[in-house]
Amino acid sequence: MTETFTTGLAHVCIETPDLEATEAFYAVLGLERRYDFRNQHDEVVGFYLAFPGSPTYVEVIHVRDPQPAGVLRHFAIEVDDIEAIHRAMIRAGIATDEPVLEKDLTRMISCHDPNGIFIEIQQYTPESMQTRGGVCRVEYEP
Repeated sequence: MTETFTTGLAHVCIETPDLEATEAFYAVLGLERRYDFRNQHDEVVGFYLAFPGSPTYVEVIHVRDPQPAGVLRHFAIEVDDIEAIHRAMIRAGIATDEPVLEKDLTRMISCHDPNGIFIEIQQYTPESMQTRGGVCRVEYEP
């Protein structure tokens, strides 16, 4: 048996030219600011956003010139009520699609954060591949 040393995803780091807009966007998704990064002039240059009840974070770093799109293809956030988060996003003016059941039997919506990062928001179902494993057939050609 192989030894396992990992326990989960610690964080994803994103760059932004606008810390306030980025924090406001992720607040709609339920993330809360955990701690700040401050420079030698005591200016906030970034922060960690926490998922409630989880040791997983989004690290946000202020940059003047973000890396070009495509560095990070996307990341996914798990929620327990896709309809509720969808309504909250619409109320906040965040462009998103309607909830759908994907081929992996997970309910999903998607959007882009203020920095152009594509985000999948997923609610697992009892049949979701993420919870039961198996093979998910997709229409994809590399």
